[in-house]
Amino acid sequence: MLRFRVPLSPGQCADCQRNPMLDLAAPQALRPTRRPRPRLSLGLIGYGAFGEFIQPHLSRFFDVQVHDPGRDPASLPGRAADLPTAAAQDIVVLAVPLARMREVAQAIAPHLRPGALVVDVCSLKVRPLEILRETLPGHVDILGTHPLFGPQSGRFGITGLRLALCPVRGRQARIAASFLRQAFGLEVIVTTPEAHDRQMAYVQGLTHIVSRIVVGMDLPPLDMRTTTFEHLSRMVDTVRHDSEELFRTIARDNPFAGEVRERFAAATTQVLEGLKPR
Repeated sequence: MLRFRVPLSPGQCADCQRNPMLDLAAPQALRPTRRPRPRLSLGLIGYGAFGEFIQPHLSRFFDVQVHDPGRDPASLPGRAADLPTAAAQDIVVLAVPLARMREVAQAIAPHLRPGALVVDVCSLKVRPLEILRETLPGHVDILGTHPLFGPQSGRFGITGLRLALCPVRGRQARIAASFLRQAFGLEVIVTTPEAHDRQMAYVQGLTHIVSRIVVGMDLPPLDMRTTTFEHLSRMVDTVRHDSEELFRTIARDNPFAGEVRERFAAATTQVLEGLKPR
């Protein structure tokens, strides 16, 4: 089992100045270790907008090796790695689009070490986790996560932001949740893939559809802005630069998004019909 270590506040133990890290994997970990273990290694596969965003946060606690076949290795931070090397680390984080999940899972499967933890960060959970269960060997643990933030909403820090966590295979979910809360200050919501995707059909699907419509209207510069309009503008700006691929994943590929789209279209039609002269 992997052993995560997280920083303590100064008042949490008498020995914290000598060793401010706790091992959360076993009961004896409640005592600070006098000889800190080497940091866990982590392979980050995918260095798009989100991979680039989370890499500095991960590097605070792990020895990170980055792989992205679409990027020049010289442009990658720290230790760039080929795919077999990145896949052979203690933890492997897949920051790849849903459309490439099976391809990447098949490519890393032969290189995963027994006991490794594979984590995905896709905006959906049902389909990507089905792919990982079907494709990855039984000797690795699988954990689905969805950080409910991104480069825009997390640009000033991620403390206090939310992350959905879906245990899939293995016994490391509780340990990982504790680590994410204590190390990054995240609010961790443990859920199922189905419950996650049902909520995201509204939380993300509706938000992105409305924002895309507003962006498509190409609004002129407006200086007499109400507080309500400011809220709308912030919502639009948060997702304005998201990729088309991410938009399709959220608004189309979510198995529960179709119902939300239909309800949105029906409600929009009803509102517009009510504005016609009688």
